Amino acid sequence: MDISVILCTYNRCQNLAKALDSLASSTLANSVKWEVLVVDNNSSDQTRSVVEDFSRRHASRFVYLFESTQGKSHALNAAIRRAQGDVLAFTDDDVAVEPAWLESLTLRLRNGQCAGVAGRVLPDRSVSPPRWLSVEGRYALAPLAIFDRGPEPRELTEAPFGNNMAFRKEVFAKHGNFRTDLGPQLGSGNPQKSEDSEFGQRLLAAGERLYYEPSAVVYHATPPDRIRKEYFLDWWFDKARSDIRAFGIPHDTRWFIAGIPLYLFRRLLRWTLQWMVSVKPAQRFSCKLQVWGLAGTILECYRR
Repeated sequence: MDISVILCTYNRCQNLAKALDSLASSTLANSVKWEVLVVDNNSSDQTRSVVEDFSRRHASRFVYLFESTQGKSHALNAAIRRAQGDVLAFTDDDVAVEPAWLESLTLRLRNGQCAGVAGRVLPDRSVSPPRWLSVEGRYALAPLAIFDRGPEPRELTEAPFGNNMAFRKEVFAKHGNFRTDLGPQLGSGNPQKSEDSEFGQRLLAAGERLYYEPSAVVYHATPPDRIRKEYFLDWWFDKARSDIRAFGIPHDTRWFIAGIPLYLFRRLLRWTLQWMVSVKPAQRFSCKLQVWGLAGTILECYRR
């Protein structure tokens, strides 16, 4: 097997069917052998029947796996153990991939040019950002899982997003799997992000080469409940907490209060003041997001 596509899902059978339908339309050379592993992480809807239907219609290319231990990282690691491919491609159950996505994402890996590749994640074509949301900044649309580094391919110096990335399978044997204390975990009360960014940063720190391939495009669904201020605020608060778990407490200072770097309080004060005095809606909300992110960082530093 050349390629194993890994997709984890939980109670999203309608979205899942759309994602699998787009994957079924993938165009690769007949000589390339590939499979799609769908990991059901304790769904109570029709997930299994959706996957089995695709398996019947597409000559068993789609494989149903069940992982009873709750948590996306557990599901990812179960699929890695089961995967037959030399290259592992990852995506989510709420995307639509372009027909050439899998070919573009994995070509450099199959040729042995690098350890990992990140593709381009674009918003659903119907999305129109509200006036309170700034689209400026490298990670402005990260809460919508958008990863767009432009139209030119290049070497990557940051971690890819988990809905559009691929790695040679050997890197997992060499550097370990996804951390199970990170990532979505239903009802855990823990921050639920950063399993993908921690793994990517782990590879970069080890000197592995990653690449950005803009022709490997997926479109990420953006339901209305995500285009809300509350969603963005909660996302950045949770992401900040997750990053402390993933990468540790910043130690670029000698001064701490209750385990919290003192400079974080200065930053919190600065962004709070800017939030209070800003007039333009997008600028004001950007400052508020900084405050929420710093609050998450401070809370997790204190708890640890």
